[in-house]
Amino acid sequence: MILWLRRRLIAGFFVMVPLVISVAALVWIFGIIDGFTAPVSERILGRKVPGLGILLTLLVVLAAGILATNVIGRRVLARTESWLMRVPVFRTVYAPVKQLVVAFSPDNEYGFKRVVMVEDPNRGMLMGVLTKEFTVERGTGPESLVAVYVPTNHLYLGDIVLCPRDRVFFPDLTVEEGIRIFLTGGMSLPARISNKES
Repeated sequence: MILWLRRRLIAGFFVMVPLVISVAALVWIFGIIDGFTAPVSERILGRKVPGLGILLTLLVVLAAGILATNVIGRRVLARTESWLMRVPVFRTVYAPVKQLVVAFSPDNEYGFKRVVMVEDPNRGMLMGVLTKEFTVERGTGPESLVAVYVPTNHLYLGDIVLCPRDRVFFPDLTVEEGIRIFLTGGMSLPARISNKES
């Protein structure tokens, strides 16, 4: 009975902890957003309405998305971004953060394409994400290569591995599943991985 109880308590603990942390993180983030935008909504309506700041934030993000998806809006945003990139401190923070965020966008041709595995003679099989396919001219004719980003510290630090395309294994995993595998240190790897034809 004690063993049964202990196992159920441990299983419940490992179910509840990620759930509670995720919900607490969301509540905390929404609280911060609401704290920033609540004074604006209070000034507009004349009284405080809980959660209205989050709605206002979503409307601002939607407006930015609408602006970013039309021709004139894209030009305005590109011009504004070029001016802001001239500010040294802003450029140092903004450029890498934007590249990382844009890499996850499914519409971005320069982002993470798909999860791949590469054989490294020194380190064994490496898992990473395909970031670029290109051709190299080395006197023996054109050679198709791929650039694979292999994270070494969560997602923001890693190595770039360049190798021939035919030495790359394409597992049947989405980029989202690959990122989950990186973030969990490989614990969320499926029991069986099949090759998805390139």
